[in-house]
Amino acid sequence: MTGGIEVSGGLAGAAAEPLPGIADVVIIGAGVVGAAIARALSRYELGCVLLDAAGDVGTGTTKANTAILHTGFDAVPDSLESRLVRRGSALLRDYAAQAGIPVERTGALLIAWTPEQEAALPAITEKSRQNGYFAVRPVARADLYRREPHLGQGARAALEIPDESILCPWTTPLAYATEAVQAGVNLLLGTRVTGVTAAGGVRGHVLATSRGELRCRWLVNAAGLESDRIDRMLGGGGFTIRPRRGELIVFDKLARPLVRSILLPVPTAQTKGVLVAPTVYGNVLLGPTAEDIDDPRDTATTAAGLAALRDAGRVIIPALLDEEVTATYAGLRAATEHRDYQIDVDRQRRYACVAGIRSTGLSASLGIAEYVVDRLGAAGLPLHERDGSPPAPPVMPYIGEAGMRPYQDAARIAADPAYGRIVCHCERVTSGEIRDALASPLPPADIDGLRRRTRVQNGRCQGFYCAATISGLLAAGRQGGPA
Repeated sequence: MTGGIEVSGGLAGAAAEPLPGIADVVIIGAGVVGAAIARALSRYELGCVLLDAAGDVGTGTTKANTAILHTGFDAVPDSLESRLVRRGSALLRDYAAQAGIPVERTGALLIAWTPEQEAALPAITEKSRQNGYFAVRPVARADLYRREPHLGQGARAALEIPDESILCPWTTPLAYATEAVQAGVNLLLGTRVTGVTAAGGVRGHVLATSRGELRCRWLVNAAGLESDRIDRMLGGGGFTIRPRRGELIVFDKLARPLVRSILLPVPTAQTKGVLVAPTVYGNVLLGPTAEDIDDPRDTATTAAGLAALRDAGRVIIPALLDEEVTATYAGLRAATEHRDYQIDVDRQRRYACVAGIRSTGLSASLGIAEYVVDRLGAAGLPLHERDGSPPAPPVMPYIGEAGMRPYQDAARIAADPAYGRIVCHCERVTSGEIRDALASPLPPADIDGLRRRTRVQNGRCQGFYCAATISGLLAAGRQGGPA
């Protein structure tokens, strides 16, 4: 089936003008999970639409997380989450290497601070084995302090999880969406779904949106924090999203030598707790808090939340509190009343619901996409592979600290001096990188989008010195002028 896309009311996409006909599949939600599903479906002879209410890819839960590539060692054994995190993390490691997504295998230390926490370590080791991860090993107190000399006093023992890693949560969904768009998926941003009705027969669903009417044969709900709202439009009722706010503190790059590994707490039944972790951008992250709230748009930080984080950080790495804070932010996790992912495919309604993904969705994204597409095929979605070999992942601009950035590359600068003209001095972002981002298949719509593509204005001055210059480059790029 190679049907096009029927759109009324003047919808416009970021990738191409809509085509006559009807979409085979519409995916609601262009976060990391929705983008991964679109990428997976783009390999088949299908007319697909990926839409989102926001003006860019990955602007919801995806952009504001702890940016850890999990092994799944501490997931609930035999859960769907456990299976898909394990599968997804393996797929994402390979994909990241091909696409140039920053990943660093720092390993993690899960630290016990009390006798009760120390007594829980063997059970965590056993849970890891049940989840198919056997590399967890105990670390004695003396060895723990040799490995993390800045650790606060009072730690009793730890478990090492050597394959836990840090990665870039911004480049990942951009890579998925770029690959999908280049394969023909129609990306519609700034498009909020306001209603869904059944058209009957092969015509599937009619979506009322903020920009017109859209028809499709199959519908995938990957709407994150709004997935229960979309599900209710299709009769739903199996889950309710209760946003869980997590506040985080980002410390300056001068704090990076204080931490060698991801430092995890012993989790409780309610939360995984506050961690300290390096980032691929060279900073140190402290967080998150865990607070259930009612408003899915409330991403404000609070005095109480940040104070609680500082108290926790003072125990874990006391010297961290002497370092400069670069930024604070809050993300919302799409928690439900269920402990596991809520993924279901309904053959009769031609509908897939992908909800309750929470904080492990980044790690599990490719595993989730693989699972959903397999279920859609079993439910009757015709999956005929396109002719030729599957395309290679797009090579994304590298914005991590572990590899070579453009300002460090003498040969690249010699070939194009724009890569030697630094615009954002805190993050060493050049005018060449900004120009490339503005000319990319998924160009940024605003400064925040440019930030996620280049790290511009992400440093200690937060754009104080470079904001005017960058705004000018952004405006010139939109008008087709030189960046």
